[in-house]
Parts: sequence; structure tokens; C-alpha cells
Amino acid sequence: MSTRGGVLFVLMCVIWGIPYLLIREAVRELSPAMLVLCRTGGGALLLLPLALARREVRPALRRLPPVLAFAAVEIAVPWILLSSGEKRITSSLTALLIAATPLVGAVIARTTGKRERLDATSLTGLLLGLGGVAALVGLDLGGVSGVGVAEVSAVAVCYAAGPAILSRYLADVPALGVLAVSLTTGALVYAPIAAFSLPRETPSGKAIASVVALTVVCTALAFVLFFALIAEIGPVRATVITYVNPAVAAVLGVGLLDERFTIGMGVGFVLILGGSVLATRPGAVTRAASPPAPSPGRAAT
Repeated sequence: MSTRGGVLFVLMCVIWGIPYLLIREAVRELSPAMLVLCRTGGGALLLLPLALARREVRPALRRLPPVLAFAAVEIAVPWILLSSGEKRITSSLTALLIAATPLVGAVIARTTGKRERLDATSLTGLLLGLGGVAALVGLDLGGVSGVGVAEVSAVAVCYAAGPAILSRYLADVPALGVLAVSLTTGALVYAPIAAFSLPRETPSGKAIASVVALTVVCTALAFVLFFALIAEIGPVRATVITYVNPAVAAVLGVGLLDERFTIGMGVGFVLILGGSVLATRPGAVTRAASPPAPSPGRAAT
């Protein structure tokens, strides 16, 4: 990994380890839809003018279908599920479940696009990681909301699909344009939904500060850095930031929110971490023969 890639990797590990704590604080006073609107709307206000000035919006609009697909799986769907899920389960458990993202990314890489083939060690890693997810939800977690676990698990799938869409369909489109259009679309979608869940009183300073940090640092700045990271090291290896994100989130959750860290969570995280390392290690994937070209009028899979 280059020096630039290493710096971007470390920044993303920290920046995307913080949102779980901030979301947990914000959803105590704001509805999930309102929180997503604040993040997407604020991010769009910050990045859309810059993207327009750099003339990067029009190229993104020319690829509108994949941009909308990216907006759905990386922003609109996972952010509402994440905000809803953190009303039901702790920020620590949320982050540990999302640590399965690289495993899902490895499966996507194996079954779509360039058909990357996983060797025996990588497949072992996938199975080990799945065992870790099972441990997270099956050991010492009595009373944990099954709905919350399901919502956050779906977030992991979405977060793995987003980089795959970028790599396959939007690699030659300016990243800032894609992000600006995606955030603007998300804001337009959630504005009428959030209108039905306005807070009854002015949120506290802590909630407002959480939303501002989520919008400026964990959304606008983070996505710009994440796009650069994907371009530098590739979509599968980029998702490996989720190795460290859960550790940051768990420390913050236990230290600042007094959340309980169970034995099952510890065992699950170790298994997921080990499985992810095996499944996505350098040289673990090799390119198989290219699949036949899709028929005219039929989307490639």
C-alpha cells in the first residue's frame, strides 16, 4: 500500500468509527428520517456548489442510473436502517455487525463483475467470518432486538455493494459529482418523509453537535476521502477499514455511553476480523476467465 493509501486508510478507520456514537446520541431526540435528511441535506449544501464549480455534476448526471443505485445502497437505504437500528441495539454491537462488510464484499467480488475467484484460504475466511456474526448474535446477547440486528446486518450488505458499483460503473466519473448528486437525491427523497416526524421541541446542544459532526466530518469529508481510498487501493481492500471502525466504535460506546461489552461480542469480533483478513488478504483473489458479453439490451451481472 502506498503512503497516500496508508494515510487515507488510517483517516477512514477513525472517521467512520465515530458515527455510531454520534448516531446513538442524535436518534435519542431526532427520528431516523430527520437524521438522514440532516446528513444528506447538509452534505449536499457543502459539496454540490463545489461540484458545480468544478463542472463535475454533468458527467454524473450522464450516468444517472448507476449513480442512483449507488445513492440507494450507500446512503438512502443503509442510513435509515442504521439510524433505526441504533434505536434498538447499542452502538458497539452495531459497529461489530458492520465489521462483516468485507466478507460481503468478497462474496460480491466472487459472483459479479470480473468474477474474482477466492482460493481455499479465502473461503475459509468467509466461513470463519460468518461464524463470527453468529457468535455476535448468539452468545451473551439475550434481550437484544432481532429487528435491530437484521437492520444493521442489511447495512453491511449495502456498504459492500456501494464500492462495487463505483468500481464497475462509475470509475471514470468524477467522484465529487457522484457524491453531490447522491446526497442531493437522498435529501430530496427524505424531505417529505422527515416532514412527518419533526421534533416537538428544539434538540439539545449535544444532539445538534452530533448532527453537525455527522454531516461535516463523517459525511462530506469522509466520502471525499473514501472515494480517494477506493481509487488508491480498490473497492474490496477499501472495505477493510471496517476492521478498525468497530474497535473505535466499541471503545467510544463503552467509555462514553456506558454500553456493555459482552464475551460473545468479543469472540464474534475476533472471528470476523480473522475471517475478513483471510478473505481479503493481498493475493487471495485471482481473476477468473471473463464471462460472455451480455446480450444487447440486457444489463451485465
